[in-house]
Amino acid sequence: MENGLSKWLFQENEQVLAASKISIRGVLYSLMDCLNKEDERETSLWGMETPRHSPASEPLLLQNKPSFMPSLLHDTTAIVQALAFFQQEGCQQAIHYILTVLARPNANILIPRPGFHGYESLAAFTGLEARHFDLLPKKSWEVDLQSVETLADENTVAIVIINPGNACGNVYTYHHLKQVAETARKLGIMVISDEVYAHLTFGPNPFVPMGAFASIVPVVTLGSISKRWLVPGWRLGWLVINDQNDILRKTGVVEYIKSFSTLMSEPATFIQGAIPELIEKTKGEFLTKTVELLKHTADICYERVKEIPCFICPYKPEGSMFVMVKLNLSLLEGIRDDMEFCVKLAKEESVIVLPGMAVGLKDWLRITFAIEPSALEDGLARIKAFCIRHKCNYKPAMSSSVD
Repeated sequence: MENGLSKWLFQENEQVLAASKISIRGVLYSLMDCLNKEDERETSLWGMETPRHSPASEPLLLQNKPSFMPSLLHDTTAIVQALAFFQQEGCQQAIHYILTVLARPNANILIPRPGFHGYESLAAFTGLEARHFDLLPKKSWEVDLQSVETLADENTVAIVIINPGNACGNVYTYHHLKQVAETARKLGIMVISDEVYAHLTFGPNPFVPMGAFASIVPVVTLGSISKRWLVPGWRLGWLVINDQNDILRKTGVVEYIKSFSTLMSEPATFIQGAIPELIEKTKGEFLTKTVELLKHTADICYERVKEIPCFICPYKPEGSMFVMVKLNLSLLEGIRDDMEFCVKLAKEESVIVLPGMAVGLKDWLRITFAIEPSALEDGLARIKAFCIRHKCNYKPAMSSSVD
């Protein structure tokens, strides 16, 4: 076997294939496989339930990938390595696809802590056991590779990497991503790389697509248009197979993703039709200004957070829209944990921040800086006033006014 391994631990979910055989689209796609590829006439898709811009869930292989695919996926070298491209109703559906395909009795998946809650929720929904490996705040939120090896066993099927980081705002280096790939190969598992924030980076580390390491380990890359183009309601994402050794096809994973796609809805046809124009006609100035604004608000957030007495911010964000802040509860009176902090903050200051427990890290906060600068300044000033008011042994200043 490739790379000296005797066995890759992931495999197809046979229930998905069985279910797809009785779906309308499953039948239609099996018929489409019978088409004569040498027939130059336009195919009449009379059997489709509704008209569409393209058979969106059908994998777009290299020979017929859309012209805008390189712009979507950011790095042309990663595209050359891509085996198949699946359009989705947003990145959440892409997560649902891959986790469902990997689910089998006793299987588990390795998820970062802190991370995006959708993986844990959908793992539970699909029957996968979620095991959490730590990210190291003192090492720029790098993956604790030792904990990954400790957590993995013969039932582990994949490791999830989120880069740039949600919820930490970190951007991994080429060297660290290569270490992740080598660790995954050693364990016999694939890498699921969540790159939703790929274009939104503004620090010293350039974004490196995980697909660059597809010669080492199979990589499934997930993404969407919502963040870079600021269209969250459009619900169009993708799942891309990067696998130079063709392992995912040989183990049946690609075929089962295709089968599962016949059971799910597709992106709206008018969204599919709008994508080429959105990608090709959006001016670079718009995309540049978005990143510049995020860098500006990230700088504001980081500097103001340092002024808040009970906050500790170990890492200045370099990407995405978030930063993680540790609460020093010993400086606060009458606040036991991150959830109580957020509840009281909402009641007293009308400011909503996400408690760290929601992303897997108790007594931390996830703060977003994707906010208009003046609103960000105002919100952080309210948080500072709240922390000062709840500081241990705090005594409000006496009024100097005379009645």
